[in-house]
Amino acid sequence: MADFDVCVIGGGPAGFAAAMRSWDFGRRVCLIEQARLGGAGVYEGALSSKTMWELSRDYRNATRRDRGFAAERVEVHFAAVAESVGQATATKTDQMARQLRELSSPRPGMPGSIQLVEGTARFLDPHTVEVLHVGALPSRITARHFIIATGSQPRTLPGIDVDGRTILTSDHIGCLDHFPRSLVILGAGVVGCEFATIFGNFGQTKVYLIDRAERILPFEDADIARLCARNLEERGVTVHHKARLIAMREVDGEVEYTIEHPTGGRETLRVEKALVSIGRVPSTAGLDLAKAGVEVRSCGHIEVEDTQTSVPHIHAVGDVTLDMALVSVGEIEGRHAAERICGADTPKLSYDNMPTIMFLDPEVAAIGLNEQDAQRSRIPYRVAVYDYDLVNRPIAMRATEGFVKLLVTPDEDMRILGMRALGVHASTMLEAVSFMMQHKRCARELAEVLHPHPAVTEGLQECVRMLLGTSIYKPHVFRNELRLSQIDYVDPEKAHS
Repeated sequence: MADFDVCVIGGGPAGFAAAMRSWDFGRRVCLIEQARLGGAGVYEGALSSKTMWELSRDYRNATRRDRGFAAERVEVHFAAVAESVGQATATKTDQMARQLRELSSPRPGMPGSIQLVEGTARFLDPHTVEVLHVGALPSRITARHFIIATGSQPRTLPGIDVDGRTILTSDHIGCLDHFPRSLVILGAGVVGCEFATIFGNFGQTKVYLIDRAERILPFEDADIARLCARNLEERGVTVHHKARLIAMREVDGEVEYTIEHPTGGRETLRVEKALVSIGRVPSTAGLDLAKAGVEVRSCGHIEVEDTQTSVPHIHAVGDVTLDMALVSVGEIEGRHAAERICGADTPKLSYDNMPTIMFLDPEVAAIGLNEQDAQRSRIPYRVAVYDYDLVNRPIAMRATEGFVKLLVTPDEDMRILGMRALGVHASTMLEAVSFMMQHKRCARELAEVLHPHPAVTEGLQECVRMLLGTSIYKPHVFRNELRLSQIDYVDPEKAHS
């Protein structure tokens, strides 16, 4: 008989969710975690960085002088910021540990249990793992089913010595003991731009951002990238557009880097710290997956079909599959894997229309298609853009920078294809749009929904009303603030007939 019904390897968001859902089905669960409960989703990722972003935004607002008051001698200390971030992460891990303690033994009417095992796991065969413990002898654990949720780690580049002191990844930000005098960030994707926003908001660090593309956030529409880039530059961030990194190395306790500009000219600069932010790679190297028969691609991620690996009783969830490196996705996958293992009748996972938030300046909320995606795929659409200048809540907050953009099908159904919102409280619009898209509901239903007032969601409602021709403010009057248009494609064969 196996020691456990389900063994979950990894105690981050995906693994924790998988363990809890397995407990719901009354299973005996083993949760193996090598370092800290919560993993990168709490410490080096979503929670810690977003806490830092919130604090940076609070500090920036406190120093503003356009709100009818001016605070004097507003000071910021890195140690205090780090302590606040630590309190946030400790709150979450304490909650997780408390629940694990309570669920460690079966109770009357609740046969499930979860045993936390601290250590590093590697497969010995398809049903057995060996766990290496710090300062203790290894132990062996057998299980009927396994869920691999070991997450990911920052990707690095050959020739760049990431030492965690001068040249860092996002894993090392929590190790800083002061605001760097200057910082170069390699990579202008979401994470790189988020950290540029954070340090730019605090105003204590001169930030350089190396962007090899023509613009930051190249996967988003130009109007979104343009506004975010402008705000970064207003915070003192220097963006090296279309720049190619030639070299980066530690010199006398600082970082020297050389970039090549589009003209071919090369420039060498020296800064105090560097942050390498060029994506993440799955943490699968030490699992000995070959001994379990699990297929792994050359890039290191595990091949899955609806969370199931090439070995039917072994599932993989979260960043190890490289589906989408989001906490919400990992949690859903973890729950789904547990439900499949426990025989629940659950539909296949769908990754369509996954909502995301980018913690930039301003905040960006995204779901479904944007305009460049639709045009690249030659998908006809109608689009309405409603500027925050006309929405009462942003006006009241004195934060009117931003807009709501809604894409729908160009027919009577008006199904929502996607939405982008950037500005204060932009993320509050995601839930309604996600629900409408998931259930293939007509966008016109949002036109008459009773919204609280004032709320930024009224901007979304007015987008729908613009598409119906019933908006309160008219596009032909507010030409700079409102946009209403339709994109169609002509069939080449019909065009020449």
